[in-house]
Amino acid sequence: MIWLRALLLALCLVTPVMALSPDEVLDDPVLEQRARDISAGLRCLVCQNQSIDDSDADLAKDLRVLVRERLLAGDSDEAVRQYLVDRYGEYVLLNPRVNSHTILLWIAAPGLLLIGLGTLLVVGRRRRAVEAGLSAEEQAALEELE
Repeated sequence: MIWLRALLLALCLVTPVMALSPDEVLDDPVLEQRARDISAGLRCLVCQNQSIDDSDADLAKDLRVLVRERLLAGDSDEAVRQYLVDRYGEYVLLNPRVNSHTILLWIAAPGLLLIGLGTLLVVGRRRRAVEAGLSAEEQAALEELE
């Protein structure tokens, strides 16, 4: 029992490892927050569905450093995003922009949802129509049984 308490205490003392290393943090808290906001919207190209802010991959670290360097150079948030899109394509954005290349991504989910709801409505109406009632023949057979 004592070893269990010691194990639980040891687990409580373990600190989580952060993806962001201390040498990447900017001295200016406003710039650091801007860098974190930008990094949260950029996809790690190694991990794919994880932002570079959350990823431990070496490429994600390099991209976080690049974002901070661009901000220190005076780039706007949009200029930093555009710089990365120019280098890596729109895939680097976790939320792709709406344009002629991505319009299918944006309309597919709502479109499929509407098709599914329409199908449910049609099936529901057909089912109610079939359950209309007994025919005269069936009603007569029922009365004979009673």
